[in-house]
Amino acid sequence: MLGNFEYCNPTKLYFGEQALDGLRKELPKYGKNILLVYGGGSIKKNGIYDQVVSILQECGKTIVEDAGVMPNPTVEKLKEGCERARAGKVDFILAVGGGSVCDYAKAVSVSVHCPEDPWEKFYIREEEPENEIIPVGCVLTMVGTGSEMNAGSVITNHEQKLKIGHVFGEEVMPKFSILNPTFTFTLPKYQMIAGFFDIMSHILEQYFSGTDDNTSDYLMEGLLKSLIHSAKIAVENPKDYEARSNIMWIATWALNTLVEKGKTTDWEVHMIGQAVGAYTDATHGMTLSAVSLPYYRYILQAGLPKFKRYAMNVWDVCPDGKTDEQIAEEGLACMEAYMKQLGLVMNLTDLGVTEDMLEGIADATLIMTGGYQVLTHEDVVAILKQAL
Repeated sequence: MLGNFEYCNPTKLYFGEQALDGLRKELPKYGKNILLVYGGGSIKKNGIYDQVVSILQECGKTIVEDAGVMPNPTVEKLKEGCERARAGKVDFILAVGGGSVCDYAKAVSVSVHCPEDPWEKFYIREEEPENEIIPVGCVLTMVGTGSEMNAGSVITNHEQKLKIGHVFGEEVMPKFSILNPTFTFTLPKYQMIAGFFDIMSHILEQYFSGTDDNTSDYLMEGLLKSLIHSAKIAVENPKDYEARSNIMWIATWALNTLVEKGKTTDWEVHMIGQAVGAYTDATHGMTLSAVSLPYYRYILQAGLPKFKRYAMNVWDVCPDGKTDEQIAEEGLACMEAYMKQLGLVMNLTDLGVTEDMLEGIADATLIMTGGYQVLTHEDVVAILKQAL
């Protein structure tokens, strides 16, 4: 383990089929006025909305609703949420939904009392909040982002064709999160498998960095093997509780800052994927699946020892009689076969990307990577061409 680091994660988790009981324990700690944030209304169809509202009312809370959070929350929606929160004088924000809803809730939490334009301050200049932050709690209904136990928040600006994430400090992390695997059972397959790949991509972004014998790498190899195993089961039977519970737990630990310790990361795949999302509004996990293999094949030679280890330790590739390059390439071939088995999007054309967008997507990628990019504009364009 190289370098020095600090580790603190203040989010309290309630996990399992009775996890929602944790809401009753947590709500009395916060003020009366609650901003209830959710998406397009699926929680009303599956009954989760009624369960949550019943507990809020039981705890004597006044509910201010903020519905309609889209899969890629926009600056316009953020402004609307802040206005609702101010009008309702909210003391607490409860996000009920997937990663986008949780991300959005955190963006609102830092923006309500911000005296400046939140987009400019937090997402363009990447400054930290100096104003009051409204605490957030999450009831998770879709796994993938890990937003339930981290301080990340991604917002899209369609006018500027930018989709930018800001990882805030621990004071923005959810105070608690409710993780009931059964709440994910009714998710459409497309969204489910997109979430599965988002998890995998989070792990790989952290895994493919550094050359030391890092304990975090061993943890990530275990998480990857568990994810691969459980995802295959979940695709065949989405209501397999063991598989879905394992995946929910993996998603949380993939991006709650634990496995990044001792690692240097650049998040290039996510930056390319988010740039694609800014142009197409495509599902985040699918933008990642479309660009991942072209990216990893592009950088394979630069990280050959790690790709060899990945092939052997995650995909059980036998090294006998093979060169390091053959072993590494076989590992990526195994990954490709697995992705196709799940039904993931494998090219950008299926997401609506056209060749005339590539230069703009590359420009957006470099803007979002800021001062830590490792790829040139030409590199990104070459990867995008391979991903079409």
